[in-house]
Amino acid sequence: MTSRVLLLERFGTPPRMTERPVPARSPGETLIRVAAAQVGHLDLNILDGRFGILPSLPFIPGTEACGTIVASDVHPEGTLVRIRGAGLGLSRDGGWAEHAVVPDKAVVPVSPGTDPALACCFFSAAGTAWAAVHDVGAVAEGERVLVTGAAGAVGSLVVQLAVRTGAEVIGVVGRQAKLGHVPAGAKAILADDLSAEAVGGPPDALIDTVGGSVLPTALKLVRPRGRAVLIGYSAGREFSVDLADFLLADVALLPINLMARAGNLIPVADRLLTEIASGELNLPIERYALDRLETAVERLRTGSAIGKVTLTTE
Repeated sequence: MTSRVLLLERFGTPPRMTERPVPARSPGETLIRVAAAQVGHLDLNILDGRFGILPSLPFIPGTEACGTIVASDVHPEGTLVRIRGAGLGLSRDGGWAEHAVVPDKAVVPVSPGTDPALACCFFSAAGTAWAAVHDVGAVAEGERVLVTGAAGAVGSLVVQLAVRTGAEVIGVVGRQAKLGHVPAGAKAILADDLSAEAVGGPPDALIDTVGGSVLPTALKLVRPRGRAVLIGYSAGREFSVDLADFLLADVALLPINLMARAGNLIPVADRLLTEIASGELNLPIERYALDRLETAVERLRTGSAIGKVTLTTE
């Protein structure tokens, strides 16, 4: 029996579709029939060979996926599960395939009937957004919060969670077409129009999901002794500041490493999954068949995607 896989053979080139025998599992491992897998910015950095942990090639990417148990010593056959962590898609083959073998500890059951595309992609977005607003950003009622990438998967959830706290939220997007996708309750502005006047006053906190040239512009607007939570770098991996001005402002830079925080976020993320599935929170998802990876990647790379991007095998 064979399984379709997306195989990365050289960094900087697209994985190619091929077939391999269904992988055999060893003790301590679980075999999954994959239904959906996330295509995220972390996955793109791995494809490009630009991440701190890189696999030996050839390699099947995909750091988060969802499917059903085929065989396991600890998980019942047929159980719907999500898989992430334990090196999946980093130091061992990942979820961009019809079947995946993963360590038992990388398997988390989800409620029957949950949309596999949602289950495979919600955790990184929901967990990061919660950590940004509550654990790291400590957003409080009445504060003014500036959120960049506010129509993206993480950014839109950050906006929704910050609005819930009673904060005044300003959502920044990079293109006109995304203004209408900033969640309700926030003021939406274009990055090109970002200024103290447009924001309405110095933000107490900046939650930046994009990096690049937007970050230093937004950082200058934060009030003295305010805070800036740094999440992503889809618009660029580097930024520069005038140290004299930055030290005078005394704004705290607070990075989030989801891999280091993931274990503590599982309980709250599972609660957020229920809220997303019920419609209390909104997380848009774009779905592409396994053989349309290049379209999925292009949507993510160009910033055209609305919400999360996933591959489906069914």
